[in-house]
Amino acid sequence: MLNSTRIFAAASIAAMSLFAGSAMADGEKYVIGTDSTYPPFEFVDASGTIQGFDIDITKALCAEMKAECTFVSTDWDGIIPALNAKKFDMIVSSMSITPERLKLVDFSNKYYNTPPAIAVPKDSTISDVAGLKGKVIGAQTSTTHANYAEKHLADTELKLYPTADEYKLDVASGRVDAVIDDVVVLSEWVKSDAGACCKILTTLPVDKEINGNGAGIAIRQGDPLREKLNTAIAAIRASGEYKKIQDKYFDFDVYGQ
Repeated sequence: MLNSTRIFAAASIAAMSLFAGSAMADGEKYVIGTDSTYPPFEFVDASGTIQGFDIDITKALCAEMKAECTFVSTDWDGIIPALNAKKFDMIVSSMSITPERLKLVDFSNKYYNTPPAIAVPKDSTISDVAGLKGKVIGAQTSTTHANYAEKHLADTELKLYPTADEYKLDVASGRVDAVIDDVVVLSEWVKSDAGACCKILTTLPVDKEINGNGAGIAIRQGDPLREKLNTAIAAIRASGEYKKIQDKYFDFDVYGQ
C-alpha cells in the first residue's frame, strides 16, 4: 500500500458489497478483494457498505469495462495469497506497485501516487526525522511503509500492527512515539475527531525500490484483465470521471507524477 497499509472486524471474507449496473448485465463478472480499514481509500460506512476512493474508482472502471463487480473484504496480510488462490479476480486496496510484489502478481498501471509521511502526537518534542532516533514507530505489517521504516529509519524501534486502526490507537494513547503511512491516510486521520491527538511531522522522500510507482490493481500473473484495466484507467482519466471522483475525496491531484 502506499499503502500501503488493514482486518475487517465487522464481517468475514464472505461479506460482500455489490455493484452492478443495468448496462453491465451481459458483461464480465469480477470479484474484487479489498481491505476495508484504510480510509479514505476504503472503509465501511454505518450501513455496512464498503466505500471510499478506491471503491468509487473501481466502480467507474467496471462501468467502463461493462462488467459486473462485487467487492469482498479480506485481511491485508493474506490478500495476495487469496488472489492467487482465486478467491477473487483482482485486488483494489491502495497496493503499491513494487518489484517484490511483481514477483507474485501483475499490476495495472497506477491509479494514484502519493508519498509516505510521519505523524506524531501534537505535544511531541520530535521536530524532524532526526528526532525519531531511538523512538518507537508504528506501522501496518506487510506494507511498503513498514519496509520503508526498516530501511530508512533503522535507528528506531519498529512496532507492527495488523491494521492501521490499531497503530492509530497506540500513538493516540502514547504507546508509540510516531507512525508511518501514506500522507493522504494520515492527513485525513489527523483532520478527524479520532486523529485530533496528532499532527503530520513531515512527508518522506519516495524510495521507488520500496514505494514503487504508485498504487495499482493487482491481478494474477498473465491475466489479460491487465490490459482491460489499463484501457479503462486511461478512459476515465480522459473523460473526466477520474477527476470527479478525486474531487469528492481530495483537494489536490492524487494521481501524482
